Amino acid sequence: MSTSDNLVDEWVGHNLLGTDPALLAALRGAAPQAVEPLTRYGAELGSAETAQLARDANRHGPTLRQLDARGRRVDLVDFHPAWHQLLAMYRRQGLVADVFATETPGRWAAFAAGCYLHGQVEAGSLCPATMTQAAIPVLHQQPELFAPLRDKFFSRAHDPREAPISDKASIWVGMGMTEKQGGSDLRRVTTTAVAQADGSHAITGHKWFFSAPSSDAHLVLARTEAGPTCFWLPRYTPDGTRNAVQVMRLKDKLGNRSNASSEVEFHGAWAQRLGDEGRGIPTLIEMAGYTRLNCVIGSAALLRAGLVQALHNARERFAFGRVLAEQPLMQSVLADVALESEAAMRLMLRLARGFEQGEPGWQRLMTPAAKLWVCKRAIECTGEAMELLGGNGYVEDGVLARLYREAPVNSIWEGSGNVMALDVLRAVAREPDVALALLDDFAASADAPVRAEAQHLRRLLTGDPAALEPQARRVAQGLVLCAQAVLMREQSSTAAADAFIATRFVGDGRLIGTTAVPQAAQILQAALA
Repeated sequence: MSTSDNLVDEWVGHNLLGTDPALLAALRGAAPQAVEPLTRYGAELGSAETAQLARDANRHGPTLRQLDARGRRVDLVDFHPAWHQLLAMYRRQGLVADVFATETPGRWAAFAAGCYLHGQVEAGSLCPATMTQAAIPVLHQQPELFAPLRDKFFSRAHDPREAPISDKASIWVGMGMTEKQGGSDLRRVTTTAVAQADGSHAITGHKWFFSAPSSDAHLVLARTEAGPTCFWLPRYTPDGTRNAVQVMRLKDKLGNRSNASSEVEFHGAWAQRLGDEGRGIPTLIEMAGYTRLNCVIGSAALLRAGLVQALHNARERFAFGRVLAEQPLMQSVLADVALESEAAMRLMLRLARGFEQGEPGWQRLMTPAAKLWVCKRAIECTGEAMELLGGNGYVEDGVLARLYREAPVNSIWEGSGNVMALDVLRAVAREPDVALALLDDFAASADAPVRAEAQHLRRLLTGDPAALEPQARRVAQGLVLCAQAVLMREQSSTAAADAFIATRFVGDGRLIGTTAVPQAAQILQAALA
């Protein structure tokens, strides 16, 4: 910055891990083996060169070539080279599949931290990575299908070539579930699958959203006589010909513009059944746990990215005779966003530990609750960060407009807020003892507001079931706030924990900056090194 012109450039050229004291300390405790490689990755991600890759991938999004020069159907999606460079960076870190390739303690925390760092710079590339990762445990249950694919999943080399799976060093997997008449109600699937003499199936129908159409294969939901069933549908059939999938168009999305989403038709496409016939939705629900975790991580990353840009700007810019970051109201707003960001990061790491250790309370109950809450908070807080820069935040020349457009996708993808809230209630109904044990843990807090909230949630969950559904969002919010408060008290500074608890259990907790944040200056000093 030039002091004379009072103009502040974007925050770039810094190590994303080294400047995040809370994440660095958490990683040293949960996954010390990951500190060195992720420090290197944090430097690479924070560089001006990577920032330019993110700009290029989003400004020059994917384009569809349906036909070749002679009118033959090809359905190819062309990307800016920056897209492939970003995917190569992510894959090189082992963030796609290493959690399933080893038994190293802390591997899920290492993954979550790496995904979180990457998502602060470019979020669209997390989409194919998330779906590919989530496909691994589902395919692993069908050894004859997974065995020839194993090395291609676990490879750290990005292979962007258009070729059959057998010829590729690594693969990406997409998903095709949503149909226009059904949306989130997957039971309304109309795409059909007809068994063939060789044991394969012929898929006919459409998908309203077919994510990452250039992927090497997709998991697709189709109806057999037994009901909705999951299928493995590769881009090329076993004889090396292109599968009968026609891309009708790429979706013109609000955000997530670096990544391709499409609408497709199947014309007798070749596929293999994955899982039991008629049990496609339970198969996909297992996948959804992993993709929802990634939604939480991705939204936490957007929260952090917005905070960093806003805090950097406020520290360097003068208004009304003082540095912005020293003005009391600005401090309250920034500190509120800083608390939201740290609490989201600590929650994502706790969820990751739950996945590593197979804890049902954190996998099946807290994951949908966290997806509802953190994804919605990212929408609000990226908006606040953009507003704190004023007009400079609103223009497409800067990164904050992209963060703001990106934020809603995680709230919508893999189940909207209402779906998540109802999934929380379903998890409680299936395993009430797990839910009540978790509430008992929260009720043991030394902080009275946390105890009171946990006791209130227990009364709700053990009360009249008919009165519970309209309060499903209230239940999810309460669970997340209790969890975040406990984690902040256990792991953060006294100042940050005190401030979080003092501000999150009053009123409805929704509008950033409405409650004065105790020790705001100290919290902001610790937020960005």
